[in-house]
Amino acid sequence: MRRVVLPAVTLLLAGCGSEPSGPQDVVVEAGPQRVEAAPTQYCVDGEGQRYDTTPPIIEVSPDTTVRLTVPDAVAERGWSVQVFDEQLEELLGEVEVDTGRAVFDEINTSDVVPAAFYLVVVEDADEECEGFSGAWPIGFLRAGGSQGGTATEPTTPAPQG
Repeated sequence: MRRVVLPAVTLLLAGCGSEPSGPQDVVVEAGPQRVEAAPTQYCVDGEGQRYDTTPPIIEVSPDTTVRLTVPDAVAERGWSVQVFDEQLEELLGEVEVDTGRAVFDEINTSDVVPAAFYLVVVEDADEECEGFSGAWPIGFLRAGGSQGGTATEPTTPAPQG
C-alpha cells in the first residue's frame, strides 16, 4: 500500500511547482471589470504559434485606469503595450514597461483619442523563435467619444492622496 501512495504524492508535489506548458492569459482590469485575454500568438518550445482566438472588447468610461497583469515569464523577458486603432491596423503609440514588472497601470482610457482602440501586450521577442513573440490584444470601446484619431500624451495627472 505504501508503494502506491508515495508515487502519487510525488506526482502531486511535482505538479505544484511546474511552469505551465503553454501560454498564459493576460489579466485586464478597467474600473470594476476584470477580463482574461488569451494570446493570438506565442513562442512555444522555440516555435512560433498562432492561435485562432477573438480578443475581448471591454466597454469603458472615460478617465478609467487600465491595469494589465502579465505572467511572470513575460515580465522577466520584458514587454510593452502597443496602442492600435479600432481595426488593429494602425499603430498609434507604444509604451515600454520595465523588465521584471508584471503589473502596469499607467494607461487611462482617455489617453487615446479614438473612442474605439486596442491595447496589445507584446512580449519582447525570444531569440529561440527568431523574433517571434507573444501578443495579447484587448479591445476598448470608450463611452462618449467619436472614432478615429491618434494617441495623445496623458492628461494632467490626478492629485494624489
